[in-house]
Amino acid sequence: MPAFADDAFWAKAGEPYKGITLRGVSESTPSSNWAKDVIAKEFTEKTGIEIQFETTSWDQMYDKAIKDMEAGSGIYDFVYIEQDIIYSYLSRDFLVNITQTLKDKPDLAAPTFNMEEFTTFIEYFKGKDGDLFGVPMEAFIKPYLYRADLFADAAVKEAFKAKYGWDLAPATDHKQYREIAEFFTQYGQDNDLELWGTTVQASSGHPASFYEFVESIAPTFGVYNWGLNTETWAATVANGGTMNSDKAKAALTWWIGNLQYAPPESTSSTWDEVAASFSAGRAAQALVYGENAAWIATDENKSTVVGKVGVALPPLEPGVLEEAESGNGYIGYYDGGAYGIPHSSKNKEAALLWLQYYSQASVQTDWAVNAARVTHKATYDDPRVQEQDTKTNGYYSLMRDKGHLFGGAPNFPFHGQLREAIAPYFYDAITGKLTPDQALDQAAARAEEELTRLGYRKA
Repeated sequence: MPAFADDAFWAKAGEPYKGITLRGVSESTPSSNWAKDVIAKEFTEKTGIEIQFETTSWDQMYDKAIKDMEAGSGIYDFVYIEQDIIYSYLSRDFLVNITQTLKDKPDLAAPTFNMEEFTTFIEYFKGKDGDLFGVPMEAFIKPYLYRADLFADAAVKEAFKAKYGWDLAPATDHKQYREIAEFFTQYGQDNDLELWGTTVQASSGHPASFYEFVESIAPTFGVYNWGLNTETWAATVANGGTMNSDKAKAALTWWIGNLQYAPPESTSSTWDEVAASFSAGRAAQALVYGENAAWIATDENKSTVVGKVGVALPPLEPGVLEEAESGNGYIGYYDGGAYGIPHSSKNKEAALLWLQYYSQASVQTDWAVNAARVTHKATYDDPRVQEQDTKTNGYYSLMRDKGHLFGGAPNFPFHGQLREAIAPYFYDAITGKLTPDQALDQAAARAEEELTRLGYRKA
C-alpha cells in the first residue's frame, strides 16, 4: 500500500466526517474499478469516511446521476463526469465549484493536492472563468491496436505482399487498413480460425456506435466537431456545415464497409465488446479505447493476446495529420473523465476530501499501470510506468508524445440532445435501412432542426 506524504492531514481533516458514507456512481471501467477496489479503501483507512461506490453501465450511470441532480435528491455525493458531457453539466449548474470551495474552506485543502501536477486534460473540466468543477481521474487516447505477432509472421508477410504489393505494417491510411482487414479475414477462413480483419464498434441501438463515428472515424477523414460549423451551428453542406460532406460520406461508407471484415458480434458491440473481441484474439486490428490497452497486453487472466499487441496512430487521410499538428484538427479521441460533486450532495466537504485524495501524485503509478490512464505529468517518468510501457509496446509513450494530436469532445452544451436526435440515422446505416449517404443527409437536416429548436442555430 503506498505511503502518503501527510497522513496526519487526512486523519485531522476527516475527523468531523468520520463514520459518514459517501455515495458515488461511475461507469464500470478499469479506472473506476481500481478507484473503488483500492483507492477508496485506502481513503477510508486514512479518514474514517466510508465510500459506497456504485459502478454500473455507461447508460445506467448517466441515467442515475442526471436524474439525481435534476431532482436535487442528494443520493450521490460524487458523480462521474465524462469529458464530453461536462459542458452540459456546467450549462445546467449541476456541479460544485471546486476552486471556490477550496478558497472558502482552506482547512479542507490537502497539502498533497496540486492542480499544476496534472496534464492539460484538466483544462476540460474548468468553467469559463478557469475554475475547476471536476477533478480528473482518468485520461487516455483511443489508439490503433494490432496483432504484432501476426504482422511479424514471415509466411503471413510473404502472402500479404504477394497479394497487395506492399510490406505488411500498421496501416497509415484507410486503404491500407481495409486491405489488412480483407487479408486477415480471408486468412482466418483459410486456416479455420476465429479471426477477422478488424473490429467495428457498431452497436445498432447504443450511442457507442455514434461516438465511434463522430469521435474516432470522421476526424481521420478531416471531419471535426461532428461536422458542425461552430460559428453558425450549420450541419448541412448547403448551409456551411460538413456533416453530410463528401469527406463525411466517404468516412461512413468506409466504416460501415468494414463490417464485412469484422466479427459477427460487431453490430452489438460497444467499447466493452470491442475490447473483449480483440483480447480474445478475434481481430487482427482495432481502434480500442486506451483504458483497455494495459490489460489486453499484459493480463493473462483476461487476455489471450498478451505479448502480441502493437500500438500505433489510427489510419489517416492525406492532410489530416498536418491539420492536427497545426492545431486545426485532431486525429481521434482523447477520452477520460473526472469526479465532481453535485450541488445536491449532502456531504460536500467530505466528498471534496475524496476528490483530493485520489489526485495525489503518490497514488498515480499503480493506477496508471493497472488501468492505462494518466492524469499527472510526472507519471510518465515513473520506472514502473516505463516498464509497463515496454510491455504494452509503447502505449504510454505514444500517449505522452502524440496525445496532443488527439482531441476531446467539442464544447457543446447541447451534446446530449443532439446525440439523441441524430444517432438513430447512424443506427439505420448500420442495419442497412439507410445508405451512408442517406443517413448523413438526413442526420444533418435533423441536426439543424434540433439546434434551431434549442436556440443555437443562426441563419
